[in-house]
Amino acid sequence: MNRQIAKLVQATVLAAAVGLPLVAAPAKAGGSVGFYYSPRTAHDARALDLGLRAYSLYNGLRSGAHIRQLGRNNRAGIGQDGAGNLGIIRQEGSGHSATLRQDGTDNSYGIFQCGRSTDASVAQTGDGQSGAALLFGW
Repeated sequence: MNRQIAKLVQATVLAAAVGLPLVAAPAKAGGSVGFYYSPRTAHDARALDLGLRAYSLYNGLRSGAHIRQLGRNNRAGIGQDGAGNLGIIRQEGSGHSATLRQDGTDNSYGIFQCGRSTDASVAQTGDGQSGAALLFGW
């Protein structure tokens, strides 16, 4: 029992020692983080597609390509070849860049960017695919 407690204490001290420099380091002047989601199963792809289409309807959008930008110096473009595709790009902040290319039918994808200076470039090829990207910049 004492050996387990000693190992636990050692692991805690090691974790604290490794994490301390990370907490004490000054923040960088700029950067970004992005989360990309591509469903692995057809069921998950349909669920995400339903969510993106519900988001689109909630915002008064019907189908096709939608770009909404709040801020300044943002750039975005959507190209679609096929029927039933839904592409959404929403940018809030400044200096964002996004492109979305969809080839095929019944695809859906949403790119959501906040903060500043993030870049996203996505291409979908095939039918019935879905995905989303969330990017945050500082």
